[in-house]
Amino acid sequence: MKTKESLGSKRLNLRQTARFLRKHDNYVILTHASPDGDTLGSAYALYYALNEIGKSACVICPDVIPQKYDYFARKTDHIDSQNATIIAVDVADKKLLGALSEKFGDIVDLCIDHHISNTQFAKNLYLDDDAAATAECIYELIAQMKVNINLVTAKALYTGLATDTGCFKYSNVTEKTHLIAASLYEFDINAAEINRLMFDTKSKKLLELEKMVLEAAEFHFDDRCFFLPVTAEMQEKTGCSGTELEGISVISRSVEGVKVGVTAKQVSDNEFKISMRTYPPMDASALCKKLGGGGHIAAAGATVQGNLDEVKQTVLSVIKEALEEVYAGTNTAG
Repeated sequence: MKTKESLGSKRLNLRQTARFLRKHDNYVILTHASPDGDTLGSAYALYYALNEIGKSACVICPDVIPQKYDYFARKTDHIDSQNATIIAVDVADKKLLGALSEKFGDIVDLCIDHHISNTQFAKNLYLDDDAAATAECIYELIAQMKVNINLVTAKALYTGLATDTGCFKYSNVTEKTHLIAASLYEFDINAAEINRLMFDTKSKKLLELEKMVLEAAEFHFDDRCFFLPVTAEMQEKTGCSGTELEGISVISRSVEGVKVGVTAKQVSDNEFKISMRTYPPMDASALCKKLGGGGHIAAAGATVQGNLDEVKQTVLSVIKEALEEVYAGTNTAG
């Protein structure tokens, strides 16, 4: 059985990572749980690129992949993990592997990521924390390996870029992000249709859930914090759960004056997944780090134990302390 050789990761640069990928033959590519467009787009783009140069590979996701990704996410061949090179993409912490964590968490050979909060759980790490999405990293690796991009690979890469940048609206977008996206347009990817699927399409049950969440939402600290609870009861009543909840976290971005938006999604009787979105001068990654999680400056997450009231108290106390440091001398009472 494979075992992890040492604690911490060996940091690889772009060229070393490309050489690593060409060196081996059988790959298991892992995504994080509650998959989004970046982890899936990155995983499948890498899968297609490895296939292009004659490598065997498969993609394994801890959860059911939403149907909306069917235009690039396909069932892949089975690869025996005992004799494979294990790669995690867009996974900052082995805990994010969810149901796959116990089996794979300590035997990941290479992690490709863009999260500054990466815990270096893999044997090797290619990390570009300036990249707007892990899909940027995969695009550059494919170019470094001199592998041809086909239509389905281009669609996967574009999906990763678009979803992790809010359709190129977020502050993580750079000139490089736009240049990569522009190059993908050459493949007739039908970006308008991808954007419609990713950003403008909601199920009726998601709309019903959003209504319930907004009715239960609370403002705190002079309306600088917006707290949105997504309880198990709400999920059960609407039949909306899992990856369908993806869009709830961005609601707070549209509320004037909010510096910290918090979505608390109940995942078990005594556990909530926290998704945090912030605007300057607040730092979501720093806030979630205090809660045992991490992520980016503007978007991060954590898992907090307790019932809803306990979780809310824990999260709000961390936010209050940070707001008081930033807005010293002003009223930040609940």
